[in-house]
Order: sequence, then C-alpha cells, then structure tokens
Amino acid sequence: MGFSCGIVGLPNVGKSTLFNALTRSAAAQAANYAFTTIDPNIGRVAVPDPLLDTLARLAKSAKVVPTRIEFVDIAGLVRGASGGEGLGNKFLGHIREVDAILHLVRCFEGGDVTHVDDRVDPVADAETIETELLLADLESMERRTVQAEKKAAGGDAEARRTAPVMRAVLDGLAAGTPAAHVKLDDNGGRILAGLGLLTSKPMLYVCNVDEADAATGNVHTRRMAERAQAMGRGIVALSAAMEAELATLADEAERLEYLQAAGLAETGLAQVIRAGYDLLGLLTFFTAGPTEARAWTVRAGARAPEAAGCIHSDMERGFIRAEVIAYDDYVAAGSEAAAKAAGKMRSEGKDYVVADGDVLLIRFNV
Repeated sequence: MGFSCGIVGLPNVGKSTLFNALTRSAAAQAANYAFTTIDPNIGRVAVPDPLLDTLARLAKSAKVVPTRIEFVDIAGLVRGASGGEGLGNKFLGHIREVDAILHLVRCFEGGDVTHVDDRVDPVADAETIETELLLADLESMERRTVQAEKKAAGGDAEARRTAPVMRAVLDGLAAGTPAAHVKLDDNGGRILAGLGLLTSKPMLYVCNVDEADAATGNVHTRRMAERAQAMGRGIVALSAAMEAELATLADEAERLEYLQAAGLAETGLAQVIRAGYDLLGLLTFFTAGPTEARAWTVRAGARAPEAAGCIHSDMERGFIRAEVIAYDDYVAAGSEAAAKAAGKMRSEGKDYVVADGDVLLIRFNV
C-alpha cells in the first residue's frame, strides 16, 4: 500500500513543473499556457528512507524495495469547472480517484509566467478551486440524497441508515461547508468515506515560491499558512523550479550542496511525502532478510493481520502471528539473529497494533 496524490490548481501555477521534478521525468509537458496537460500524467516515486537502507545493510539484503507514492498531474481547473468551463468535469473525475489532494498555489511574483487572472493572490486562487470542488459535490449530493430519501421512505434499510448522513452532508455543502468539516459521529464518518466526495479528501497546500523564498517563505506563504490553520490542513512551501533543477543532479553530494546553499535540509519531495503521511494517517513497517529489505505503508492503528495483508492477501487470511523487532532494537543488535538472542524479538497476535518502524516476520498458514 502506498498512496496517490492528485496535484491540482489553477492553470500556470507550476503543476507540471512540480510533477516533472517530483517524478524526475519529462512525462508532463510544462509550458506557459493553460491546459498543457490534457490527460492526467501519473508518476510513481520511490519514497526515500534511510531506515530502510540501514536495515538492508545490516540484513545483507540482495535487493532493496522502497514503498512508493503516486503523483497524478491533473490539468488546471478554472472558475466554472463544476459547470463544464475549461476542461470541466472530466478533471473533477480524475480528482475523485486519488487518496489526497496536493493543492498547488502560486506564491511567487515573477512577470514572465502568466497568471490566469493576471494577479498573484494564492488565497483567492485556493478559494476558486475549492469552490469548484464544493459545487461539484453539491450537485452530486442533491441528486443522490433525493434518491436515498425516496428509498428510505419506501422501507429500504440501507437507505434509512445512509439518508440522514447524506442530508447532513448536503445541508453542510449548501452552507459552504466542505464535506470533511461536517460534524458526524463515527458511523456517519464511515458513510461519508464511501460517498467519494471531493471535499472529503485530505488536502495539503503546496506553496510554489521563488528559490530565494524556499527556506523562509514570504508574505504569500504566511497568508496561506493562516488559511491552512483555519481549514485544518497541512502546508508545505517549495520552489518547483528549484526542485526541477535538483532533479537533474545525479550526484547525491551535489544535491546536498545545492540544498545547503539554499538554506534547506531536505528536498520538497521529502517534505511532501512526510506531510502526506501525516495527512493520511500512515506509517511504515519493514521486512528484512538476505533476499530483500522492503518498506510497506499501512494506516496508523492497523493491526498485524492488516499489515500482513499489505504483503500478500494469503498472509492476512492465514495469519498466525507476527514476530516483531522494533527498528531501534534491530539496529542496536546489528541483525535479526542478534536481536532475537537479546530477547528483543516479540511474538504478537492478531490484536497487535503495528508501530512505525516495526520490522515484521509474518507467520501464516493457508
């Protein structure tokens, strides 16, 4: 299990430039005009993980397999997209398919790149995009709620369960409240998750700044930070142009020198991945042996059988137990055998909640 992020925003805010940089590819044409991207480009990127590299070295693994994150470059939305303006609902449909939304906003001045509204105002840009997402959800929920309420009135048990939740969500949308912010109980939350609404998806603001502002931000990023706090969303500031330059440097020492010269400790990709994990409530566990060392992504709070299912469905179905070594204990011991000899390997059953960094050996029988 990895996760997929759709990069959305107004035309010409740097989506394709960022996508190309993040995926180290030129799959998406970057140009200074609207609707460069006609079909969503998809790039899968290995998640940098020094913990995995250390485990692979200690386990003398022949192969290292990192977990991956999928980026989807979605064409620029414009005001009226929910009603078919620009490239309209086609791209709203692409957003429905991703786990999280990376909402890229322009936070650099620069007159050489044309802004679709001839001004730099990231908060207004964000409001434009989010209004279109909300209107698309509103149109969808008006139709679906009426249908569910008719079924409920006819005695349909499932509709009786879901219709009140749908009505609450619809009323919230009509009042301008994103679906994710409608107050629901746990059961309502589960129903909401199954509705596939755009405004229920976790969103991370990505502020595209000039290279000079990559480390410190600017007045635009500070305004966006206030909005992110008010909306309960994450925020990352990066320079898409700088990330594109970094992507051309094959030597790790050169990349580190470039970052340090800009006052940064890590790339924008690393920031986005970490924020994305927090956004979606994910963690990483590992498997390690002489054949391969591999990182796996699972939701925080997952029990051992669910983690086993990330490796293979048969492991979840036939789960017996998990042999668990905490990452720090594994490294301190120097190997799986040494950790086991030191009493640091635990045998855990079906109720064990996997911790970030656990090294697992799954015992199963099918």
